[in-house]
Amino acid sequence: MKPGIPSSWRRMKERYLLVGVHCDTCGHDFFPIRKICPLCRRKGNLSEKRFNTTGEIYSYTTVHTPPTGFDLRAPYVLALIKIDSGPTVLGMVEDAKAEDIKIGAKVEQIFRKWLDEDDGGLIHYGFAFRLV
Repeated sequence: MKPGIPSSWRRMKERYLLVGVHCDTCGHDFFPIRKICPLCRRKGNLSEKRFNTTGEIYSYTTVHTPPTGFDLRAPYVLALIKIDSGPTVLGMVEDAKAEDIKIGAKVEQIFRKWLDEDDGGLIHYGFAFRLV
């Protein structure tokens, strides 16, 4: 099922600005935005937080068989990025040679076109990362 316009707009902060939540009760950061703290449950007091746009690669893999819509991008690198003073997020690492991507490498957030739907449908944009 393809995401529609309402779904795309609801997730705008997460896709464009790297916005998540901070729990004032336990002190943990979470991404994407959640309504309830996974640790404190309903006792948690969540507030929206925009995270740093820099971090380092925690782990990564190369995707050779992509999902529908990402066919022309394969192979691509998908990495867990430990955001400076924030949570760990999943994102593509772009504009880099495979041999330059290493665990611990510094990265920064960038804005990219992810995919566009057929026949004049939505164009999906979001964040990715590049080596610093």
